[in-house]
Amino acid sequence: MTKAELIDKMAADAGISKTAAGAALNSFVDGVMKAMKKKEGKLTLVGFGTFLKAQRKARKGRNPQTGEAIKIKAKNVIKFKAGKKLKEAL
Repeated sequence: MTKAELIDKMAADAGISKTAAGAALNSFVDGVMKAMKKKEGKLTLVGFGTFLKAQRKARKGRNPQTGEAIKIKAKNVIKFKAGKKLKEAL
C-alpha cells in the first residue's frame, strides 16, 4: 500500500476529504519523528505496536567486494515491536 492509497482509505473510512486525511497522516508521521528524536525515543500505540529508538554499537565489518576490514560507526536505529492485535491480525 502506498501513501496515496492509505490517504484514500483514511478519507473513505472517516468520511473526510483526501486533503484532511493527508494532513492527518502527515501530522502522525511528524509526531512519530519527534518522539523518536527525544532521548528515550519510545512511542506506544496500544494494540498496534511500539516504536523504539535503539543504539547500535560500533563494530568491525568486511567489504564484500575486496574482503578488506572496515569500521562501522555507532548509530541510532528505529525498531518496531508489533502489538497483540496486529499479531493476531496476521
